[in-house]
Order: sequence, then structure tokens, then C-alpha cells
Amino acid sequence: MTDVFEKRRYRLRAMKKLLSSYLPADQMTACPKCQREMPIREKEDHLGVCPYCGYHWPLGAQKRLQMLMDGGAYTELHADLAASDPLEFPGYGDKLADARKKTGMAEAVLTATGEIDGRACVVCVLDGRFMMGSMGAAVGEKLTLAIEYALENRLPLIIFSASGGARMQEGILSLMQMAKTSAAIRRFGDAGLLYISVLTDPTTGGVTASFASLGDVILAEPGARIGFAGPRVIEQTIGEKLPYNFQRAEFVMEHGFVDAVIERGKLRAALADLLRVHEGGRT
Repeated sequence: MTDVFEKRRYRLRAMKKLLSSYLPADQMTACPKCQREMPIREKEDHLGVCPYCGYHWPLGAQKRLQMLMDGGAYTELHADLAASDPLEFPGYGDKLADARKKTGMAEAVLTATGEIDGRACVVCVLDGRFMMGSMGAAVGEKLTLAIEYALENRLPLIIFSASGGARMQEGILSLMQMAKTSAAIRRFGDAGLLYISVLTDPTTGGVTASFASLGDVILAEPGARIGFAGPRVIEQTIGEKLPYNFQRAEFVMEHGFVDAVIERGKLRAALADLLRVHEGGRT
């Protein structure tokens, strides 16, 4: 019976590949890892995961929440909080305007409340499309306010990280957010509440060095780049060649910095299980 299903799956894939040759170029995409071409709709049907090699495309914050929350419903927190230009950094205002137009977001993080499998929680999602998900003063403030909201209402907290690190256009003000968010997480943890950190591609710089690494449970998506400095900088510093999969989620898990690497299609169920166990339920 298994052979029958495998043959049928092979034929269906062959048929879809044939049909894709009739689609316009703007309806097609290619996997960055295996280079296989496929209709954009097929990519979306697989939750942004390549059906051939398992590569996980980055997800926008809105789509991530719609996939995660019950019925795709959530209530956004502090939606209008956005960055200013405190240092009058050249071109920063234009970059912010472009990012807001591209993403429909006021800032690089979307914070919200909703339910996962009937369990209320606070979820924050950094969006790499918005200036590489970099953390400036407004991102740090939104995260801190969301953490404090979760603390006040005694709700579990889930943060999806995807970031290039602190936002250079805001200088020391962006670096201050590392301490600010970390202190908020400490207060949250001292209250005995659950914080789940989910690392997606990429999670780097000041975000890795602060709240992203402070979860009671730390999960990652397959293949996610996780680290502080990049591999080339490290190789130049230590004068050694690094392993080929250095800073990938699987490598990081092997070295004890991540608890589990979970495929996107299974992540909602895993989070629901963790929330249930923390409530005192059974697995």
C-alpha cells in the first residue's frame, strides 16, 4: 500500500511540474536551497516550506500570527508605536517610510494577544522585512510593553525572533534595548510565568544577546541562522575554519543552546502542548 501512495505522490508532483510550465513568471518562485522551481501558491500551501528539501522561507509577522492563532484571530497591542529619528541619521526617515509601505507595519515587531488551542497568551513576532527586523527604541518599547501586559494579566509569553540585531541608525539608544528587554523578561520570570522563545532565520546580534536567549524553553525552525557575530567575522578573529553548518539551528541545538528544532507545520501543536503542560495538564 505504501508503494501505491508513493507512486501516486510522484505522479502528482510530475503533473504539477508540468502545469507550472504554463504559469506566468510572476506566479513562480525558486527555492534558495535546492533551486527547484514551483508555483508561489504551492509554496504558500506548504506554509512557506519547500516541499522538496524542507527549506523554511522567512514569514511576515501578520502571516505568522494568522497561522498560529486560533482561527487566525488576534488583537494587536500598541499598534501605532513607531520609531522616530533621534540622531537624524542620513536616509533613516526614507528607510522607515519604505519599510512601513512594504510591510503595512508601524515597526519591525508585531505584538498581540490571542489564543492557541483555546489558551490565551501574548505573542510577539519580529519581521525581517522591516529593516532586517532590527531592534531600535520603538521595538524595544513594544516588546517591553507586551511583556508587562503578559505579566499584569498572568499570560504565557511567546516571542518569535528574526533580526539582524540592534538598529545602527539609533546608536546607543538601540543598544539600551538589550538591557531593557532583558530586565523585563527577568521580572516576568520572577513571577513564575512561562516564556517561550522561538528563533527563526536569522536571529543574530543584540537580539540573540538579549531576550531571544532568555526563554524558559527555546525552540528554533530548521536551518535558522542563530548567533551573535557572523561566521566570517569569527573566522577572521580566531583564525580557524568553522564547521559548514556553524550557527544553524541543528548545530546550535547539538551544543545545548536550543531545546528543540521543530518544523513549521508542527510548531503550533508543539506550542499548544507546552502551554497545556505549563497549566498542569498532561502531554
